[in-house]
Amino acid sequence: MDSHCPEAGSGICTATPEPTEHPCFSPDGHGRAGRIHLAVAPECNISCNYCVRKYDCANESRPGVTSKVIGAEEAMRVVQGAKLSSLGAYLHVIGIAGPGEPLANRETFATLALLQQKFPDMKRCLSSNGLLLPEKLPELLTLGVSHVTVTLNTLDTSSALQIYSYVRWRGQTLIGRPAVTLLLENQLLGIEQAVRAGLHVKVNTVVIPGINDDKLTALAREMKQRGVEIHNLLPLIPQGKFAWRPAPRPADMHTYRRELGRVLPQMSHCRQCRADAIGLV
Repeated sequence: MDSHCPEAGSGICTATPEPTEHPCFSPDGHGRAGRIHLAVAPECNISCNYCVRKYDCANESRPGVTSKVIGAEEAMRVVQGAKLSSLGAYLHVIGIAGPGEPLANRETFATLALLQQKFPDMKRCLSSNGLLLPEKLPELLTLGVSHVTVTLNTLDTSSALQIYSYVRWRGQTLIGRPAVTLLLENQLLGIEQAVRAGLHVKVNTVVIPGINDDKLTALAREMKQRGVEIHNLLPLIPQGKFAWRPAPRPADMHTYRRELGRVLPQMSHCRQCRADAIGLV
């Protein structure tokens, strides 16, 4: 029997992944554990049409936002301060989630190296678009990263062409089919390799009505086959080039999660956190 879900036909998947004290890797992780996001990674290597990365947006809570970008040494001070605060007992996880692509920033790896030295008891994780995951995975393993989230929005090339404007790869800017083909291939390869290496892997998918909402089940099935532990559907935030697109309705998101929950455990308590978030989820 599959380790994540009951046998086919038995209903919604309610199996919980191995307990990790990671609030973003458990379907029932809400309010049980905390995390620290360190905003050390400003540069990004792809352009998502739904993404707006603005710094110093203190009143916004969404991915890509931070009050400021910090360096590795300052990040250690942030962690130390958080551990000494009233939330300290709940903080088990340190993550790097931007505001750009962590794997495209050397400061990410400098920060992970210091975390390994100074806070070895805390779990280290990061979020990635997956483009560089196959290349950077050995270094992540050396630095003790245990959890990786990959944002994978579609397996379909025609949908990807609508979602991504360009991919920067080894000094070149790729557009169109070559760009999305490379991105999708590396995302799938990176996920497969990370699972094989023993990492906990979660996939985030931004639900974009009219583009990928009719392909979610196929994506979930593929992720299950590749060993992904948990899936997180995120409603589109209309902004950037997609400012005119409507967000999926809450009722539709509930339906998608219920249907995909028959395939793969679904995270339903995500708050689409800032790149500098600290506290309980």
